[in-house]
Amino acid sequence: MKTDVFAALGNNPVIPVLVVEDVEHAVPMAKALVAGGLTALEVTLRTKSALSVIERIANEVPEAIIGVGTVVRPEQFEQVKAAGAKFVVSPGLTPTLAQAARDSEMPFLPGAVTASEIIAAMELGIFDLKFFPAGTSGGAAALKGFSTVFSDVRFCPTGGVKPDNMADYLSLPNVATVGGTWLVTADLLNNGNWDEITRLAAQAKAQAEAILAA
Repeated sequence: MKTDVFAALGNNPVIPVLVVEDVEHAVPMAKALVAGGLTALEVTLRTKSALSVIERIANEVPEAIIGVGTVVRPEQFEQVKAAGAKFVVSPGLTPTLAQAARDSEMPFLPGAVTASEIIAAMELGIFDLKFFPAGTSGGAAALKGFSTVFSDVRFCPTGGVKPDNMADYLSLPNVATVGGTWLVTADLLNNGNWDEITRLAAQAKAQAEAILAA
């Protein structure tokens, strides 16, 4: 049976991809994004504080569906689950990672950008995928081509997705959501500009919903 990863992520049309250095930014940032209507948040394992950030959000912002990105080793699944993560995102996929995802019983969104990688994912029973880095892997044109060949596979493109090209992706039948870093920049975090993060989140959600409804 196929797992509907995007349903587990609350069917959010946009997923903020977050790089957080300061643990004290975790809760106000998450609250600001949730206030803007985006509840599925991907905290990347690119900082030493990532696990603590996930734990803070999981404990103090229950409305958030907190997930973790940049997972590349099987042992990380249990580590992030213990911290409170509800889903896992990886830039790629191996049979070992797929088994770790099954063992952890967490929704898993691994990356694939070629036909061979997509087929390999399908052979492992995975039909919901991350398309990363989208901007340098053919972008929306590549996903449009895949839609006719892999009609039962859905994608979350990230990497180079911005408000001005969001429609190119979300208008495709095989794109369920998009991920982006533009919603929470280092400057916004360092300046504590939570109102602006809320504004950007609400704007992105409204734009995405309008595209999907068209």
